[in-house]
Amino acid sequence: MNKSMLAGVGIGIASALALSAAASGSLFTSEPQFAEVLASKPVTETIKTPRQECRNVTVTHRKPVQDEHKILGTVVGAALGGVVGHQFGGGSGKKVATAAGAVAGGYAGNQVQGNMQAGDTYTTQEQRCKTVQDSSTRTLGYDVTYRLAGQEGVIRMEKQPGPTIPVKDGKLVLSNAQG
Repeated sequence: MNKSMLAGVGIGIASALALSAAASGSLFTSEPQFAEVLASKPVTETIKTPRQECRNVTVTHRKPVQDEHKILGTVVGAALGGVVGHQFGGGSGKKVATAAGAVAGGYAGNQVQGNMQAGDTYTTQEQRCKTVQDSSTRTLGYDVTYRLAGQEGVIRMEKQPGPTIPVKDGKLVLSNAQG
């Protein structure tokens, strides 16, 4: 083979390759190597955990009443009132004063016993508990909005990306993508 023929074959092969590359578009357009990150929004969930919260409180109780109708106070008061009333007046007035003293003394004795019973209390310490909810937030991932070759898309990633995402063969390279 002569040199000119060899040169012609070489030029022919080079031309064929150039035309093939031009026809496929790969000669003039290079594929992007990175996608631009436009936004990254954390995806979170709130976790509620119940727990018991207890505290001690002072509780006042009334002691049990033996004489619920306050009969003893009424009888003792009436007797004392009758004795005091008997000291006043004369004749039939003495009877009226005794009766009036007995009624007044009975009423007073009833009231005194009621006041004594109401104040007859004791206190105890009791534990009161209620359920409260503690809240905590957990990050599930990040919804990332990106632009690749003029097109926008959204993908969820485990970790927050930087300003760009690598691209290979026209696809995002995501070792930590979730969907």
